[in-house]
Amino acid sequence: MAKKNKLLLIDGSSVAFRAFFALHNQLESFKNRNGLHTNALYGFHNMIEKILKEENPTHALVAFDAGKTTFRTEFYPEYKAGRAKTPREFTEQMPYLRELLKGFGIYYYELENYEADDIIGTLSAQADEKAFDVVVVSGDRDLTQLAKDNVKVDITVKGVSETKTYTVESIKEEYGIAPLQIIDMKGLAGDKSDNIPGVTKIGEKTALTLLQEYGTVEGLYEHIDDMKKSKRKENLINEKETALLSKKLATIIKDAPLAITLNDLVYNGPDTKKLIDFYKEMDFKSHLNRLDTSELEETLEANRSDIQFQKVTILTDEMFKDNQSIYVEMLTDNYHTAQVVGISWGNEEKIYACEPEVAFHSDIFKKWAEDGHSKKKTFDSKRTYVALKHHGIELKGVVADLSLEAYLLDVKDNSSDLAAIAEEYDYFDVATDESVYGKGAKRKVPEDKEQLYAHLARKIKAIAILCDQLMEKLEENQQTELFTDIELPLANVLADMEMAGITVNSKRLEEMKGEFAEKLQELEQKIYAEAGETFNINSPKQLGVILFEKMGYPVIKKTKTGYSTAVDVLEQLQDQAPIVAYILQYRQIAKIQSTYIEGLLKVIDKKTGKVHTRFSQTTARTGRLSSVDPNLQNIPIRLEEGRKIRQAFVPREENWRIFASDYSQIELRVLAHVSDDQHLKEAFIEGQDIHASTAMRVFGLEKAEDVTPNIRRQAKAVNFGIVYGISDYGLSQNLGISRKEAQQFIDTYFEKYPGVKQYMEDVVREAKDKGYVETLFHRRRYLSDINSRNYNLRSFAERTAINTPIQGSAADIIKVAMIQMEKALKASDLRATMLLQVHDELIFEAPEEEIETLEKLVTDVMEHAVALSVPLLVESDNGKSWYDAK
Repeated sequence: MAKKNKLLLIDGSSVAFRAFFALHNQLESFKNRNGLHTNALYGFHNMIEKILKEENPTHALVAFDAGKTTFRTEFYPEYKAGRAKTPREFTEQMPYLRELLKGFGIYYYELENYEADDIIGTLSAQADEKAFDVVVVSGDRDLTQLAKDNVKVDITVKGVSETKTYTVESIKEEYGIAPLQIIDMKGLAGDKSDNIPGVTKIGEKTALTLLQEYGTVEGLYEHIDDMKKSKRKENLINEKETALLSKKLATIIKDAPLAITLNDLVYNGPDTKKLIDFYKEMDFKSHLNRLDTSELEETLEANRSDIQFQKVTILTDEMFKDNQSIYVEMLTDNYHTAQVVGISWGNEEKIYACEPEVAFHSDIFKKWAEDGHSKKKTFDSKRTYVALKHHGIELKGVVADLSLEAYLLDVKDNSSDLAAIAEEYDYFDVATDESVYGKGAKRKVPEDKEQLYAHLARKIKAIAILCDQLMEKLEENQQTELFTDIELPLANVLADMEMAGITVNSKRLEEMKGEFAEKLQELEQKIYAEAGETFNINSPKQLGVILFEKMGYPVIKKTKTGYSTAVDVLEQLQDQAPIVAYILQYRQIAKIQSTYIEGLLKVIDKKTGKVHTRFSQTTARTGRLSSVDPNLQNIPIRLEEGRKIRQAFVPREENWRIFASDYSQIELRVLAHVSDDQHLKEAFIEGQDIHASTAMRVFGLEKAEDVTPNIRRQAKAVNFGIVYGISDYGLSQNLGISRKEAQQFIDTYFEKYPGVKQYMEDVVREAKDKGYVETLFHRRRYLSDINSRNYNLRSFAERTAINTPIQGSAADIIKVAMIQMEKALKASDLRATMLLQVHDELIFEAPEEEIETLEKLVTDVMEHAVALSVPLLVESDNGKSWYDAK
């Protein structure tokens, strides 16, 4: 028996808006590395994924509004007027919603002069005629008028994660009317959200009573004379035209002139390749990890050609020449701990492969690897350097690194994926590691070793061919020096830092674990005392009952299983519920305990007592470094309990110190340099407090002592907001002020700092001409949407154009400083070691007697790494731990 057709229709504009506001309290948490807000995309994605699984449709469509002007505004211009301006943080996401739908394989459509509702209404009617089952999903109850025997309407009730289903029966039960009478209800009661007027003093309850008696608006007016004299009757008579107009406005069209048919909406499942690209673009890592890519890999493998290579067990001098590529294959990503499973080297003509032990025990291999005059190409030179160093071999002579080259040419999220780079540059003969070894914890070396070594050989051939091609492109872009003088030497600096590691006092972590456990116990008792009973604090259900039933606090949100006790809900209750402050504190400490205390204890190297993080050069689009396994750049420092974690990071020897040097406001100094704004430069040249200086100018204050801490905080938010192209909405959220006040702050800033405004205009104009922006060191950021006709795509690209040269140049400066610092340390007699880079800060360890000398050396190197039109300033401190040094 054939599966019955089922059409899924989604009101895209409405659901996306709901998704945005469901997560708007976490707005700053939902950003991709490009700075794009992703909360609406994330919520929308989860809804689509859930509903596809539940409904299993044969046909699907997402409908969007085409614009503010529709046939309804032609006869009633006030329709939907008065709505607040849509936040830019929402509109910038809408174009990417189309990319998400392409990934899911779902058709999307908009029709000029009509609303999404009309598209849905028309297709629903067409599907109903052909006996389809129809599921409509929206955040707007207006669409419940479409419910029929085989058409159900799901309305989102909690963000987009929960929906309430409306059918003919449920509408009758809830309202006492049929679905089509909802139009009449709107005609009488109106709808504030759509600015549908309705009749004066008639609300939904009264409208329903009238409709249960008279059936329709028209039926009511046919019997208006039978109604008793009253103010309501008078209003109904006087506003008959308004009632009929309101009904017309509320009526969803079912015969809109669509250019699509049901046959266009057949749903064949997701396009895995497009979903992968979307997840990478949005940094949806958990979704990416869960994606089943086996079918895609099988297709690629079937199209992959055989490759010639020589598997060797005895190495000879003839196998090693100048200008060869080398690749060390490891089973997992963490090259500090990963098992090496094979080594390959060679050029386009001749490729060799061997078991790791063969190379590691060969003097011939070691001699070639350590020969700095023998030029070598590789993929991820830091990874290769560390892998060999762990086996006593110091790789030298690397002149090309395909990973870094690809990253500099276009900062896409594929620079750590050799197969993706090969595909991008039209060289397809490389399998993905997952297709060879499997995914996640299931990764293992294939039983067929020929498959393993063929995989390595393909990588060697790709490196040999593509490195030269990409170096030519770098030269064309004037980026050769960026590669040879910064990124390539930095790889070795980072490798040495990673291998040095940083000592962790596990005993102190264990003590903190105990202290935090006691603190959690104290908070538990305080919470129980407030509640008057014990319960499971980690159970949202039990907590909800305590707060909203027993203690009677107002219910802010409900979930399918009870009351919402999410952070945003609890924060709204804080002032009136003392118990809530304890609960929020309990949650924060519990997270620090599990994520950082227990997390760090798991990754301490038992032999060295250190943690060995990995720094990535090819992740951030601005050129900044990132840190993983563990992420030492993300230790929470806003709470004292989070800051205390740094107490466990100590020097490797007694009587040594941790020394920290931090660039002071480097991004604002770069802004002063690139904008040449006289007031901004003057503040830095004269050594003023930049936030106080800005506060005086923006708020019109005469004296520095008039700047209160709160005013300085506002000025600081404006300063950093300007660098990131913040909107009035974003600034209002940060400062807890109105959007109007926030816009006034921004406008005043530009008035007082005209050079900054001019820079922003100039850099955007240049980006429109060239299609990219550059840092001071020619690091490029391509902006494909900078000339887009789509306002949202274009405006986001413009903000990226403004920010990238600032943040990217700051990242370049500290990289230059790190390279120079490593050279200076090697040239000195100091035993001090550079351990970590945390954004604008460098962390060292050194004997106590070297601190004074180290401070002079670090300050000199960092402050003179690059010459700007304003001074670079470094602030340093030291202590017995990282905590004490800060």
